Amino acid sequence: MAKRKRPLIGAHVSVAGGLHKGLDKALSIGAETIQIFGGPPVQWNSRSHDSESIEKFLLKHRESGLGPVFIHAIYLVNLASPNDTIRQKSVKSLADHLLLAQKIGAAGLVFHPGSSRGLPRDKALKLLVNGIKKIVRMVPGKTKLVLENTAGSGQSIGAAIGEIGLILKESGSRRLAVCLDTAHALQSGILDLSSGETVGEFLDTWNNQIGLDRLAIIHANDSKTAAGSHHDRHENIGEGTIGIKGFKTLARDGRLNNVPWILETPGFNKQGPDLKNIKRLKSAWKNHAKKRG
Repeated sequence: MAKRKRPLIGAHVSVAGGLHKGLDKALSIGAETIQIFGGPPVQWNSRSHDSESIEKFLLKHRESGLGPVFIHAIYLVNLASPNDTIRQKSVKSLADHLLLAQKIGAAGLVFHPGSSRGLPRDKALKLLVNGIKKIVRMVPGKTKLVLENTAGSGQSIGAAIGEIGLILKESGSRRLAVCLDTAHALQSGILDLSSGETVGEFLDTWNNQIGLDRLAIIHANDSKTAAGSHHDRHENIGEGTIGIKGFKTLARDGRLNNVPWILETPGFNKQGPDLKNIKRLKSAWKNHAKKRG
């Protein structure tokens, strides 16, 4: 695959009124790729999408020219939970959403790895891996199950590069991929954006322990909180502790240009990712290209 000069830049968008409505919203803010929820993010019950709704989405997606689609799992899932009921509900929810992702031609289903909730770390990781294996067996196909890195608050799993690499290795499935959230990486203390050298070291370590080829999506978010805070709060691009300078530094490396970058920012009008956020993120590559020229 030829190396892109700039990644596709998109946004998490609402599908209120129907799945296809998310595509309209994406186009209205200049998005090039999208992420959506398959249903309410804080409810266990999966929303049913009939064949007509799915066909309408598929047709509109083809006509739109938009790039890859991703679904984000509900926030309640925790495959590492010591509670059997929570784990069972998590497996069912993720399997249901992975099946929906396949039906709409999505590239992947992004999910949070969860929390050990007092369990010894090794036992929690084993439960998580077992859950991943079960879901992949339940829903055969090509759509990726995408593990998102975390800010490392409390007993959450998946903040450390080595831990993510271990989960991928133990899962034994090439269908398990990874999402890199820029805000979470800063908040967890694994990403230093102060220079090209520190970014290069981060990506080298990621490649050695996880593999850049396992990276399916970037969640491009600025951070309200400081580096190493372990406090997950997103901010609009250029308004947080990453800032435009930090995104320019990350863009300069170039190794992430073939991966879709999707915004989950609050929006300048508090309505979610918007055109202003997308333009600001795109400027990280535009300015760099001018400087090189």
